[in-house]
Amino acid sequence: MVGKLIDWTLTLSIVAIMTLVGNFIGYEVMPLTALPGIITLMIIVLIGMVIHEALPFKKLPAIAYIGILAFVVTMPFFPGSGKIVAWTSEVNLLALTTPILAYAGISIGNSWVDFAKMGWKTIIVGMLVLLGTYLGSAIVAEIILRIQGIV
Repeated sequence: MVGKLIDWTLTLSIVAIMTLVGNFIGYEVMPLTALPGIITLMIIVLIGMVIHEALPFKKLPAIAYIGILAFVVTMPFFPGSGKIVAWTSEVNLLALTTPILAYAGISIGNSWVDFAKMGWKTIIVGMLVLLGTYLGSAIVAEIILRIQGIV
């Protein structure tokens, strides 16, 4: 269990750093402003993962426990929920989903080590694919928003 906890913490730390950078670049939220929200989200995820591992039945995925836990700690009756909501509201959803989806893509290969063995060319190709997807989506969104007169 300790090994898994270390692995989860490392993964969440990488995602947190990438999210802080994305949050700053894309939404101009200073990293120190978003840091309490990122740490809060990391703690919720870690607790949810530990609950999932500790329970004897594995029918529910870990994300269910994480979602339920996040729901409970943001309910108005929960002590400190106002602070949790304020902290996490500084973390923009899209800044958070980008590194998570990148990690999900990498985890299809099941390991960072396996991904690293593919070589530096794979990383460059992956970055170009992500950049192309992002730019393509941004161009389509810009066109649609201009047609609608929103921009």
